[in-house]
Amino acid sequence: METVPHAVDPNRAAQHGSVVMRLLDELFPLVEGVYVDLHKNPELSHSEQRTASVVAEWLNRTGYEVHRGVGGTGVVGILRNGPGPTVMLRADMDALPLEEKTGLPYASTAKAQDPDGVEVPVMHACGHDAHTACLIGVADLLSETREEWAGTVMVVAQPGEETLDGAQRMIDDGLYDRFGRPDVILGQHLGPQPAGLISHRAGIILGAANAYRVRIFGEGGHASQPHTTVDPVLIAANIVTRLQGVVSREISPSEMAVLTVGKLQAGTKANIIPDEAYLEISTRALNENIADQLEQSIERIVRAEAAASGAGREPEVERFQGSGVTHNDPIATGDVAAAHHAYFGPDYVIHLPDPSPATEDFCRFGLPEDPQPIPYVFWFVGATPHDVWDNAPGDTPYEKMGNVPSNHSPFFAPDREPTLRAGLAALTVAALSYLGSENKNPTAMASAPAAAPMGNSFPGPAPTETADPRSNTDPSASFGGDPLSDMPPPVPTPTNAPVDPFSDPLTGPRPAEPSFSDEANDAYDSAFLAAGAWPEEPAQSAYSTHDADMDSVMGRQDQEIRDEWRSDKAEESTLSADMAAIMDEDEAPASPSGPPAGPSYGGPPPAGNAHSAPPPPGPDDDLPDAQYRL
Repeated sequence: METVPHAVDPNRAAQHGSVVMRLLDELFPLVEGVYVDLHKNPELSHSEQRTASVVAEWLNRTGYEVHRGVGGTGVVGILRNGPGPTVMLRADMDALPLEEKTGLPYASTAKAQDPDGVEVPVMHACGHDAHTACLIGVADLLSETREEWAGTVMVVAQPGEETLDGAQRMIDDGLYDRFGRPDVILGQHLGPQPAGLISHRAGIILGAANAYRVRIFGEGGHASQPHTTVDPVLIAANIVTRLQGVVSREISPSEMAVLTVGKLQAGTKANIIPDEAYLEISTRALNENIADQLEQSIERIVRAEAAASGAGREPEVERFQGSGVTHNDPIATGDVAAAHHAYFGPDYVIHLPDPSPATEDFCRFGLPEDPQPIPYVFWFVGATPHDVWDNAPGDTPYEKMGNVPSNHSPFFAPDREPTLRAGLAALTVAALSYLGSENKNPTAMASAPAAAPMGNSFPGPAPTETADPRSNTDPSASFGGDPLSDMPPPVPTPTNAPVDPFSDPLTGPRPAEPSFSDEANDAYDSAFLAAGAWPEEPAQSAYSTHDADMDSVMGRQDQEIRDEWRSDKAEESTLSADMAAIMDEDEAPASPSGPPAGPSYGGPPPAGNAHSAPPPPGPDDDLPDAQYRL
């Protein structure tokens, strides 16, 4: 790959997305059913055989070239649709060894053996079930609308994200050698923000993390004669205490760093001094150099404390898990964020002011050590029910996010419909930012059935401005010969206009050679984040395809389409149940096109810290549990 593929005009990408998303109501019950099924049947890292089968079956049914067993249980699907860029869409499949306490009717009761052979409960507490359901849903949407785009879609369902080694295993198994090197990689992750909110950040969005095993060797003996021993418990205790000074005394206050001893084991009985002690240490940083400094400090302190106590054998220090920072490509992030902004509208897309210390191995797919790394974009999709967000303690979004059930909490319960719909739309529009070119696939167009209406997908006049960062080019070159050419061309940006290099890529155009900075932060100023301030449905919604596009993201499903789907689409599916009947909620009141104003749960919101008690039961509690099985 020589250059990053040019993204299309973000308004144009949103327009393509509008046409594609008109199929969402037909497809949504199946996607929702897959999500519920995966949530009920989670699998630990590198044991995702059942989940991989669900993905492979769906992709095969939708017309993809499917490859299983990549990097263990990974699945790759390829859909070639004429000349154009190769866009890789990635989701992770694994769950966590955690007991679910959400009280949902489809809560997991699964148990499995961990790598040590211990039986543990298993839960999708990080949203990977939603990531996977959205991935195969988008794959289906793109397959059904091949006349709208050109290029190659590369769908990657990754195992072992929680162990931070699944991405590298797929690469080592020839992911790019066997299936081609993508031009751009797109991924998303559920987060604790309000359900349906899309959060972007150019540059570093996630931190680096490493985990270390430390084994201390002493000389055991009777507790009554400690002078005849070398006590590894005392050595381990001194190591724990000494490590707490690393961040406060060795790392610059301007840098973020975390060092935690999460595991310490030694001995079998009070009156026996053991021979060994064992520790596990976790580190986090937003800078690779700081991550290296933390590792060097651990090595130095562990060996020095063992030597100071007279240990006769050198301790063992092993890094057994790790991943670097996730560093979003600034140009690609600006392109995708602008398309999301054009589709969802300004209240649903924000720029994260600060990176998260959480870690992903998604960054490995970008080949960071390669002389020409692959650009990628990773964003968050909010999952917290709006009533839970409103009632969470805190005056700022940061405070509220610390008081709602978040990733890795046993109470993590995404608001199912708005979260899945936003995730489907976000990944679809992002893909079409590169695939939705003006030169659509003529073969697909010739063989396609009658297309959906191709005019403006929302009432009122078409947009007269665009957030296209390259809008100083000839407008006619971008719009000629396209069925959507009734939309006025974008207003060119004056070439002599001053440009703020730290301008927000989500709220306005950026220069042709943008300059992003990690210091250029918006702060959370979206009205969407204010408690009790969900934006009302606007009288004139021309600014956003999202708000009027058949309620395709946050609105109710169209009953006529759902009825048609029940009679026709269900017979074509290889899934084992009619998901329309499974997920039918016709008795529930219709929801507005914007975010819900009332509670998303049937009961009262949590009274205290959201982590201290399970969330109230969901609105589906009156449905038999068996209805959620595939």
